[in-house]
Amino acid sequence: MSGDVILSARDLVKYYPIKTGVIQHVTGHVRAVDGVSFDLRAGETLGVVGESGCGKSTLGRLLMRLEEPTSGSVTFEGVDMYSQKGAAMRRLRRDIQIVFQDPYTSLNPRMTVGDIVGEPFDIHPEVAPKGSRRKRVQELLDLVGLNPEHINRYPHQFSGGQRQRIGVARGIALNPKVLICDEPVSALDVSVQAQVVNLLEKLQNELGLAYVFIAHDLAVVRHISDRVAVMYLGRIVEIGDEVQIYERPTHPYTQALLSAVPVPDPTLKDERDQIVLTGDVPSPANPPSGCRFHTRCWRVLDETDKARCSEEEPLLVEHEDGPGSHMCACHFAHLQAGLKRA
Repeated sequence: MSGDVILSARDLVKYYPIKTGVIQHVTGHVRAVDGVSFDLRAGETLGVVGESGCGKSTLGRLLMRLEEPTSGSVTFEGVDMYSQKGAAMRRLRRDIQIVFQDPYTSLNPRMTVGDIVGEPFDIHPEVAPKGSRRKRVQELLDLVGLNPEHINRYPHQFSGGQRQRIGVARGIALNPKVLICDEPVSALDVSVQAQVVNLLEKLQNELGLAYVFIAHDLAVVRHISDRVAVMYLGRIVEIGDEVQIYERPTHPYTQALLSAVPVPDPTLKDERDQIVLTGDVPSPANPPSGCRFHTRCWRVLDETDKARCSEEEPLLVEHEDGPGSHMCACHFAHLQAGLKRA
């Protein structure tokens, strides 16, 4: 399933300046991503989940170098991405591609499907010389489950699910090793979501792709992911394999997220722990001191614990939980019993 580490992020930070007034004076910063570190192995899927605004999509753009970081590093097969320029960076981009969230805005409405899927070959002609491009584009359309004969159609002639398949075909056109999937199914109907997820799994098995799968749908993430990272206010608060996160969550925020997943069987609803978070998500421009979750945490035990949580920032550290690396950023992770899962 997984092999050597292919992509690594270390202390990745992205701040956006807040500017006010006529002279655009910087009055603060939005801390979209604030110290994220993880490894992605060849052939595995790392799911990234969290509330809207937690920094998931910004992280995806940083991994693609569509955004320049404030600090930190991303290495691909041991090469520092942010130190590469010109032709060297173009070569790296062949191996890391992205599928965007909205299939309605990520495709140029004035271009045919053939031009959209074949556009990467204009930048990397060595992958598919001009004489063979049409055949290669048709092969890609067939690979993602579309009719190769529709190569001359325009995006508006396809459904949402078909458009996302076009986006996937464009993403795999250059034979990448890593595919960043930025909420690729959130804009689709549930039945179509399943089709696209199954397609991604099929392509992973056939092409040996590694995925960073960004989403807010916990059920979809569990289905496709080998490991899961949970983000809150720009930081990873828990990361582990699928069973560890979903069956033995240790961070109170992860447990709250899982308790919010709807239960299809109403007879089981009362048997599962329910956690309702109070208060609003703090502003990423002014995050709380100490643990960023302490203002909403439902498991602060007493005033002593509350003081520690509000003053001392917890580190993302590994704790004993069977085989594999299960890391959590909570002072009291060792006390956290998993929720009753329905």
